[in-house]
Amino acid sequence: MKSLVDFIGNTPLIELKNISPNPAVKLLAKLEGNNPGGSVKDRAAYSMIKGALDRGELTPGTKLIEATSGNTGIALAMIANLFDVEIELVMPASATKERVLTMEAFGAKVTLTPAEGSMEAAIDYVHHKVAQGGYLMLNQFANPDNYGAHYQTTGPEIWRDTQGTVTHFVSSMGTTGTIMGVSRYLKEQNIAIQIVGAQPVAGSQIPGIRRWPEEYLPKIFDKSRVDQTIDVSQAEATAMTRRLAREEGVFAGMSSGGAVHVATKLIENLESGVVVCIICDRGDRYLSSDLFG
Repeated sequence: MKSLVDFIGNTPLIELKNISPNPAVKLLAKLEGNNPGGSVKDRAAYSMIKGALDRGELTPGTKLIEATSGNTGIALAMIANLFDVEIELVMPASATKERVLTMEAFGAKVTLTPAEGSMEAAIDYVHHKVAQGGYLMLNQFANPDNYGAHYQTTGPEIWRDTQGTVTHFVSSMGTTGTIMGVSRYLKEQNIAIQIVGAQPVAGSQIPGIRRWPEEYLPKIFDKSRVDQTIDVSQAEATAMTRRLAREEGVFAGMSSGGAVHVATKLIENLESGVVVCIICDRGDRYLSSDLFG
């Protein structure tokens, strides 16, 4: 009999025929909301917790603590519960109510830091708690198991499901685990595949996508593995998220809208190709916000 973790990954890859601005280019979307925990972060959460257990870093009596913008926290709460591990998740107070309640439903303790401090304040809080002892921080921003999950699963799935025809991969950049792992794998198969990152324009607030200050830049991020970055505004990400729901039946969050917007900008200037973008999660995590209002 299979367990829940056996259903992490192998998510659908569908064509977005109505949104693609160029009929000569295929625009494909990988539906990561179909993971058991509802987002792409299930992959990294399982990889990081399993890795810590296997290496003996996570021992009986040690609590996990992690700063998160939401989806990683939900995935960690779900996986930690399966392994009977106590976990505290730290988020900015601006996080949607659905995310907090979902983490708590899985049994996690949720701590909210001031919204004006953004993710940086949440990270600082976690470092303070770890320094006091009794906690293990998986540190998704510096943990090789984060991008390793995508090297081992997401990248191979994209290569398999496109029969090796993928020419471009587009992903929003948060912890950068997805784009780092997929880049590693796809470039090993075909060095010509272009890796494109979506990042917010200065001043835009797009959950799941960050424009990191240099001192907080994720340690797993390797700039050389991204061929191009394209900026997206909050308004553009919101508009595309709504279009995905209404024109393609894809119910997702704003970071997914941001990635698809970037993909459409890219496609406008291509003569041919197969462009794959990541749909990070499901839209039901944003219903208490004005995303679909």
